[in-house]
Amino acid sequence: QYSKAANNSKELEDCEQANKLGAVNSTLSNQSKEAFIDWARYDDSQDHFCELDDERSPDAQYVDLLLNPERYTGYKGPSAWRVWNSIYEENCFKPRSVYRPLNPLAPSRVSTLGSVYLFSWTGLCLEKRVFYKLISGLHASINLHLCANYLLEETWGKPRWGPNVKEFTHRFDPIETKGEGPRRLKNLYFLYLIELRALSKVAPYFERSVVDLYTGNGHEDAESKALLLDIFRDTKSFHMHFDEKSMFAGDKKGAKSLKEEFRLHFKNISRIMDCVGCDKCRLWGKLQTQGLGTALKILFSEKEIQNLPENSPSKGFQLTRQEIVALVNAFGR
Repeated sequence: QYSKAANNSKELEDCEQANKLGAVNSTLSNQSKEAFIDWARYDDSQDHFCELDDERSPDAQYVDLLLNPERYTGYKGPSAWRVWNSIYEENCFKPRSVYRPLNPLAPSRVSTLGSVYLFSWTGLCLEKRVFYKLISGLHASINLHLCANYLLEETWGKPRWGPNVKEFTHRFDPIETKGEGPRRLKNLYFLYLIELRALSKVAPYFERSVVDLYTGNGHEDAESKALLLDIFRDTKSFHMHFDEKSMFAGDKKGAKSLKEEFRLHFKNISRIMDCVGCDKCRLWGKLQTQGLGTALKILFSEKEIQNLPENSPSKGFQLTRQEIVALVNAFGR
């Protein structure tokens, strides 16, 4: 009985015209598409101090950290030197009272310092000194782990791992390092204080009931969160925290510019870590670097963390699963 009405040509024309006039033109130029990708990349990078790997990439793989302990792998010499030299030379604001080894590939130079050259702190602001100390502490942490878990011997296919005091002395002894070794260890402790401070600052983010450490096992999730909250309580009981309020405290324009420079330098370091030739060294180098980057992200997001809603998803501050794993494991290192 509706066929006549449904086939009314006037109504059909009106309907088609309405559809035509109301249709959305979804055509996009290639230039616009490229711009959107660029905008998204920019937005994603604004509060990050590290290059975050794409978990959906076919080249990415999940790794069980318990099956891959950080220890000596034999990765050393010119290749390893190039990585660390790039990190210091490109990103560390050139402190000038610090001895650093010269290129092992370069021909020997005649100088009173032999195989080292000298920097000094003159003219460097607090923030740049802090940045250098953090990278030095990161370097010391990695070196300490290879000294503490060194391949001592390998007989009948059964490797024996343990502390290598000679290697430790070579890297940290005051005489062998021309006084630089103790400073490296102080910088390691400074790094520890920075990451400890970040853990205490990020506590409110995890204390909210809306945040779960989801694994699919409800009992394990609750236990993991309880253990994490225990760590936060311990960090708050420690009173000698680093006070980050003194950083970027100058005029707003200069402070903003310096903070951005700080962030870009650190992102560049995370990219350089991708150049490490040894897989396990790259794994732990990137993990410790990302852990420090996450700590810096937390320290510079205090207001956003304080203003987080209690019972709704985070706005203004968010940590990815990858960042949480990196932060906790880097602090453990």
